[in-house]
Amino acid sequence: MTDAAFPTTGYLAWQFSQIVAGRLERALRAEDLTLAQHNALQHAALTPGVSAAEIARRTGFTPQSMGAAVTQLVERGILRREPHPTSRRSMRLYATDEGRSAAARAASIAGRIEAETTSPLGADDKDTIHRLLHRLVERLNPDALTVDSPS
Repeated sequence: MTDAAFPTTGYLAWQFSQIVAGRLERALRAEDLTLAQHNALQHAALTPGVSAAEIARRTGFTPQSMGAAVTQLVERGILRREPHPTSRRSMRLYATDEGRSAAARAASIAGRIEAETTSPLGADDKDTIHRLLHRLVERLNPDALTVDSPS
């Protein structure tokens, strides 16, 4: 590739995302969690009553992948499902006590990975990148930034 525009911003963002995801996935093995399970657990802990479909929209996982991740966490007693009060097709998800503990440990792991992967940057650069990425995600997938009461 000899194009002067290479590497593009999208390519660099994708590369960084792949590096972070790979490191996070390896580190989460200590908690016996996949990336999809980690995302399901964090969203259920932060937004009690959220549905698997909503978590899938927020995180970019397919509904099928998220459904499988949730089922595995329910079987392990980390999440519990409750019927939605107005929708027969939807189930609300809640982290159990064990799930909240696992979510805290996994969040700590994710924080460590973020610190490691952004360590070459100073605080101002980290703030700038965070702010710019937040603006892009807010525009392109605002659901990804939703951490509030489920519908």
